[in-house]
Amino acid sequence: MEYTRLGTSGLTISRIALGCMSFGNPDTGFTQWALGEEDAGPFFRQAVELGITFWDTANLYAKGTSEEIVGRAINRYSSREQIVLATKVFFPMHDGPGGGGLSRKAILEQVDASLTRLGTDYVDLLQIHRFDPHVPAEETMEALHDVVKAGKSRYLGASAMHAWQFAKLQHAADLHGWTRFVSMQDQYSLLYREEEREMFGLLADQGVGSIPYSPLAKGRLARPFGERSSARSHNDPVGAAHFANPDAEKPVIDAVECIARERAVPMAQIALAWVLRNPVVSAPIVGATKQHHLADAAAALDITLTDDEITQLERHYVTRPPAGY
Repeated sequence: MEYTRLGTSGLTISRIALGCMSFGNPDTGFTQWALGEEDAGPFFRQAVELGITFWDTANLYAKGTSEEIVGRAINRYSSREQIVLATKVFFPMHDGPGGGGLSRKAILEQVDASLTRLGTDYVDLLQIHRFDPHVPAEETMEALHDVVKAGKSRYLGASAMHAWQFAKLQHAADLHGWTRFVSMQDQYSLLYREEEREMFGLLADQGVGSIPYSPLAKGRLARPFGERSSARSHNDPVGAAHFANPDAEKPVIDAVECIARERAVPMAQIALAWVLRNPVVSAPIVGATKQHHLADAAAALDITLTDDEITQLERHYVTRPPAGY
């Protein structure tokens, strides 16, 4: 495993992050394909063995049960000191005024609830899951700053928003001397490159690290076009909505398959190697429901794509409207 700093912060993370949306109680109805605690155990153990020490979850995932499973897994398979733990707040957890959003009330209430589920006094990275247009930027950033000063989070991150929204929040923090964001969790893959337009330039300028989600386009870049090989691929309305242009996607997927065949490696390794080569990317987030998923992700770190391969992978991309926020 390789390790790097998250953006220009001092936080050291593994260059592959374990995405924990795959773990939780499937009976919550949010992610019917999620793995329960017993089935999730081998993946946490494998992550530790591979040196993947950056684990990302959210209060929303499986209605809080992902956080519960992750918290117990840290104690079972590693230790709190060895894991860089990240979670998120924003989406509604209940109908009360503090149940969701980025008001001061919601942030403070939901952070405490997450810490209880995780069984820890602090997280290393607290992320806002989306931008909240209904709350002043100053209210959100001051509340997040207070969370850091209270010792409940070491760093702050954001996720899935327009570049101007992220810049507005950072500017509010700068004006008042509050804690700034060190990371942006944005969607990025060979099938979704819209972050290259504005966000990545902003992140590079601000010294913020990207920790992309869906680097394999929800599995589409890990298998030949049209093939479905997991419970999630058969039951993923979000993925179906984000990737609904097969005519544009097929040539890109075919290029990944061709290069993978020539190199005699899984397609996932090629697709992840392409994401990892971007200098603003600190660590792509990889979810795992099969044993080879994390092994393939770690192996992608050893692949250096040639200029010709990069051209082959990129030339068929068709721009599209931003998705996911």
